[in-house]
Amino acid sequence: MLTRKQYELLLFIHERIRESGVPPSFDEMKEALDLKSKSGIHRLITALEERGFLRRMEKRARALEVIRLPDNMAETARPATTRSQAQRILPAARHGRVEPRTDPRNAAPRRAMGDSENSVNVPLVGRIAAGTPIEALQNRIADVPVPSGMIGRGDHYALEVTGDSMINAGILDGDTVIIQESDTANTGEIVVALVDDNEATLKRLRRRGDSIALEAANPAYETRLYGADRVKVQGKLVGLIRRY
Repeated sequence: MLTRKQYELLLFIHERIRESGVPPSFDEMKEALDLKSKSGIHRLITALEERGFLRRMEKRARALEVIRLPDNMAETARPATTRSQAQRILPAARHGRVEPRTDPRNAAPRRAMGDSENSVNVPLVGRIAAGTPIEALQNRIADVPVPSGMIGRGDHYALEVTGDSMINAGILDGDTVIIQESDTANTGEIVVALVDDNEATLKRLRRRGDSIALEAANPAYETRLYGADRVKVQGKLVGLIRRY
């Protein structure tokens, strides 16, 4: 049996992963559930793990996987296109305690990286640093089959991540990120940024007046500040593929 908050958190995590391919941060979960501290989120996640709804990857920051869903979440948990849509679904779940059912057919489908059914081939063009900027994007290396639901409008490409500066955003060394080509981005979005027409990096973009900050998601790395003319957006993160 799930409590109301456990149910709401499971729904929010499920919708966020379906929306962006990346689990929400603890701050985002705390805000979505209107809790005062992250300790409450930790307790809810632990309870969902114990009940077999979530799995938390050891030694990986913010790496959560939804294993199964209660039957009565099936109609509520539709794919959301924005964070606000996912959050608007939450009030519909607030009806006290929820009785889960254990039929594994209710779990969200998982697709292997090599499974081409209902997938779109996206070119893998090189490696990108989630840390100190490295050499800019290379030529097409291979094709990566990506679930079609992850792909929106426009052109897309894939990059292999090296480094650990984005681990608190759920992006780990060795992951493959799916990027939508774009030369613009809103502040707060994770982007491929080309610095001085020479070095490419994967970071969260923040606009600060006439400057652009490229922000890591790991306290071990400093935020780098550049003049706006030194940074060119090459695309925005829309999904992530990981091999276990």
